[in-house]
Amino acid sequence: MSGTGNNILVKTKNLTKQYGKTTALDHVDITIRRGDIYGLVGNNGAGKTTLLKILTGIITATGGEFTLLAAEKESDCRKVRSKIGAIIENPGFYPKMSVKDNLEYYRIQRGIPGKNAVEKVLDEVNLKYAAGKKFDSLSMGMKQRLGLALALMGEPEFLILDEPINGLDPAGIIEIRNLLLKLNQEKGITILISSHILTELQNIATEYGFLNKGKLIEEISAAELKKKCRNYLEIKVTDAAKYTALLEKELNCTNYKVLDGNCIHIPDEVEQITDYSALAVQNGMGLLSFEMKEINLENYYMNLIGKEKEEQA
Repeated sequence: MSGTGNNILVKTKNLTKQYGKTTALDHVDITIRRGDIYGLVGNNGAGKTTLLKILTGIITATGGEFTLLAAEKESDCRKVRSKIGAIIENPGFYPKMSVKDNLEYYRIQRGIPGKNAVEKVLDEVNLKYAAGKKFDSLSMGMKQRLGLALALMGEPEFLILDEPINGLDPAGIIEIRNLLLKLNQEKGITILISSHILTELQNIATEYGFLNKGKLIEEISAAELKKKCRNYLEIKVTDAAKYTALLEKELNCTNYKVLDGNCIHIPDEVEQITDYSALAVQNGMGLLSFEMKEINLENYYMNLIGKEKEEQA
C-alpha cells in the first residue's frame, strides 16, 4: 500500500486470518491515526485478539495487507515493532523475583539501553514504591501496571493492549484509565485497546472499530458516536399515528422515530418533558409507558449486531 501519510500509524486492507475452515478475521479494513486511542469492540471470538497478534507479529495473516508505522513489507514491520509496546497475553513474570529485577531481566533480554530505563517506567506507572516487592505479592492492579511498565520499556510510539483492565476492581480500572489518558495526552502515545468492558472504553476512546464474527461492521469517531448515543424519550401510546400528528402540530417536534408497537423515540433535546405525556392524555389517548432512556456503547454495539443479522436474513 502507498500514500497512507505520516499521520496514519496503522492501515489494514482486506486483512484475513483463517484457522483451517474457521475464519477468525474476514477482510478487515481499519485505520489508526497518530494520537488516537482506538477502541476495538467485540464479543469473545469477534477477532480482536487475532488482529492484535497480527499487528505485533505473533501470528501472520492468511490474506490482505497492512501498513504499520509507515512500514509495508514484513521485513520492515519487524524493524518498526521496536517502537511498539504491547500487552496481548499475560507477560511471563517470575513470581519470586522482585518487580525491578523482572523488568531488568526483560530490559537486558530485549537489548534496551539505559540502566535507568526500569526506574523510569516504574515511575510512569506509579510503581516505584514497589520496586523491591516480589511479583507474587502484588495485587491484580499492580500486576496490570507492571505489564504496562514492560510495554513502555524502550519508549514506544504505539501501545497495543488486549483487555488491560480485565479482572480489576473499580479503583484499579480508574487508575489504569487515568494512566492511559496521561500517556496519550502528555507523551503523545497512540493506543490500540481492546476491551469487553464497554462502559470503560467509552471513557477514553477517540475512535472505535466494531468487530463481529471476524468482520468489521463499523468504524466511527467518538464525536460521531456521541451524536448517535444521545439520551432519548421513549413513549408508547395507543395510537402512534394520531400522537405523532399532534407532536408536529402542538409541540413543533419532527425529529422523532416511530417503532413497532406504537412506540415513539424522541431525542433528548425535549424541553418540558411533561408536555409530551400531557399531549397523549389531553387528547384521549392511552399512555402505555413514558421513560427517558440512554444509549450507551454496549447498547449501540448490540444494535449494530442486530442490524447485521437482519441484513443477512
